[in-house]
Amino acid sequence: MARSKLPDPLARRHLVERELPLAQALELAESYLGAGRRLEAVDFLRKAGASDRLVALRAEAIADGDAFLLRRVADAMASAPTREEWQALAQSAERAGKDRYAGEARRQAERGED
Repeated sequence: MARSKLPDPLARRHLVERELPLAQALELAESYLGAGRRLEAVDFLRKAGASDRLVALRAEAIADGDAFLLRRVADAMASAPTREEWQALAQSAERAGKDRYAGEARRQAERGED
């Protein structure tokens, strides 16, 4: 069953806070991803146990130079970004002109922690 409309913010919050069948959580995640709303998809991917999709999204965050998304996915996976991931993200962010994310990634790489 395809969703034609995403939940409003309050409905989304309620869905995130309650138990969902895995198929429903995955369907919601795919709907958010299809709408280009990757951050909002993360919670539903976690609920669906879609670790392969979270790994792919983590790689996308690094390739796109998106430090915020990397942190969000890493939190959902309970696996902090590595120094190498931060370094790769810094390079991607620099190429994309995302100076704030590049700077943050460089700081995190130097610290060696999230």
